Amino acid sequence: MSLETNSSTAQARQTEAAESSIEIFSTCPQSSQVDKAAYLKNVIDVARWSEKYGCKGILVYTDNSLVDPWLVSQAIIENTETLGPLVAVQPIYMHPYTAARMVTTYGYLHNRRIYLNMLAGGFKNDLLALNDDTPHDKRYDRTVEYVKVIQMLLGHTTGVSFSGEFYQIDKLRMIPSLPPELFPGILISGSSEAGLAAAKAIGATAVKYPKPPGDYENDPPDENLNSGVRVGIITRDNEDQAWKIAHERFPEDRRGELAHQMAMKVSDSVWHKQLSELGKTPENNPYWLVPFQHYKTFCPYLVGTYSRVATEIARYIALGFKTFILDIPPNEEELYHISMVFKMAIGQFNVKEAAR
Repeated sequence: MSLETNSSTAQARQTEAAESSIEIFSTCPQSSQVDKAAYLKNVIDVARWSEKYGCKGILVYTDNSLVDPWLVSQAIIENTETLGPLVAVQPIYMHPYTAARMVTTYGYLHNRRIYLNMLAGGFKNDLLALNDDTPHDKRYDRTVEYVKVIQMLLGHTTGVSFSGEFYQIDKLRMIPSLPPELFPGILISGSSEAGLAAAKAIGATAVKYPKPPGDYENDPPDENLNSGVRVGIITRDNEDQAWKIAHERFPEDRRGELAHQMAMKVSDSVWHKQLSELGKTPENNPYWLVPFQHYKTFCPYLVGTYSRVATEIARYIALGFKTFILDIPPNEEELYHISMVFKMAIGQFNVKEAAR
């Protein structure tokens, strides 16, 4: 075998290893933003597109204005082969035993692994409507206990007991048991100190609504934590075309700007305040906050050519961010373009790693 072939084989293996270490999630449409008659079909379509273009899973939102994420996840599982729902879990909505039972039921009925996106922040009015006035950092303490109860129930075949500040169980057993390979992945916001401490305590992936990658180069994520980012992407092979699509999809408007300002007043999420304080980015920068600033979506965007956006993604990967949660895809074509970017980003990352 020639040296060239050996080199190509080694590079292919390196690329495959890098791809397997990167987890990409799309996001499910929200029931509040889609007509009722079209919603279920939209969910199924997005789930199938996401699976087709290599997504590991799909985030399913929850708040007081949306349909139940567990039932939406059921539709996703029934209409895909491997895609894992990333179910948003608000502890105030259900006891941890109920959440654990949902996880093991999916495993039992469908032999499918799911993910849990643990919520601790959010809109204060949603929580106050449920008579929950727990302070921000205390909610993370509660979430840690919540996840520990779930992990104990799913990790033992005998009865388990737990006595904490928020939850107590006594010789509680999960029947049926969950196979170890179906143990759920856990994600949690990592934008605040309380969120990072919670991620460490429960072994979760700490997800940030990221600043530009350059802002992390002197302050990278904790290498002892799995880290991820939530970011939208609009990309084409032509810069002007990418920005044209971006501005058409997310036009600036005064009403949206006012809605964002109102949301700032009723949210105590640290990430929301951090992004709001960034202001405008320089011209010709792929990092774009207009959709967030005009209440069109809840994450920053990267906009530009395949190579330009891939470079930014590769920088995030090099910093240690290995999980990416995308925004809601408007159509199948967008996921095709995004998949091109990730292939290029992993290639760029591998070239830099090989040169080190």
